[in-house]
Amino acid sequence: MTNLESLIDRWRAGDERAAEAIYDLHRERTFRLAFGLLGNADDAEEAAQDALTYALLNISQFDERRSQFTTWLHMITVSRSRDILRKRRPVFSLTDWLKGHRSPPDLNPGPEQKVENKQARHSIWDAVQQLNPILREAIVLRHWGGHTYEEIAEIAGCPMKTAQSRVRLAHQKLAETLDGKNVMELMGTEGNS
Repeated sequence: MTNLESLIDRWRAGDERAAEAIYDLHRERTFRLAFGLLGNADDAEEAAQDALTYALLNISQFDERRSQFTTWLHMITVSRSRDILRKRRPVFSLTDWLKGHRSPPDLNPGPEQKVENKQARHSIWDAVQQLNPILREAIVLRHWGGHTYEEIAEIAGCPMKTAQSRVRLAHQKLAETLDGKNVMELMGTEGNS
C-alpha cells in the first residue's frame, strides 16, 4: 500500500490529519494544472481549492479500481476550470505562468541564449492562448500536466483516440502559429504515451 492509499484509507476512516496531508500533497500540482488552463492565479486558486475540497468531501466517490487519485482529482480540476472559463474569459500571462513551469535552465546561458529562450517561451504561450479551449486543455494536460493520452481521455471525458487527436491538432495549430517551427522542440520532448 502506498502512502497515498494509506492516507485515503485513513481519511475515509475520519482522520482529519490524513485529509490535510492529501491536500498538501496535491495542492501545488492541482494549482499548476488550473493555472495552465486558466492563466490567472486568482482563478486557478479558486479552481484548485474547489477541486481539492470537493475531492476530500466526496472521497467515498473515488474508486481506486477505476483510476488513480490524481487522475480523478485532475478530472475535477478540469471541470472546475471549465466552469470558471464559462463565467469569464481570462487573459494569460506567460511570464507568471512560466515562473513555475520552466525547463531546467542552462547553467551558463549567454545573453543571446537568454533572449532566445525568453522569446521562445513567449511565442509558445501566445500560440497556446490562440487555441480553442478544448485544444488548449489537451495540450496543457499533456505537456504541463504530464498526463498520458489515456489519462487525458479520462479527465476530458472523451475516448483516447479523441484525446490523441486533440493533442495532435493542437500541435498542428501551434506549428502553424509558430510558422512551422518544431513545436515539440520548443515545448520539450514527449514524455508519456
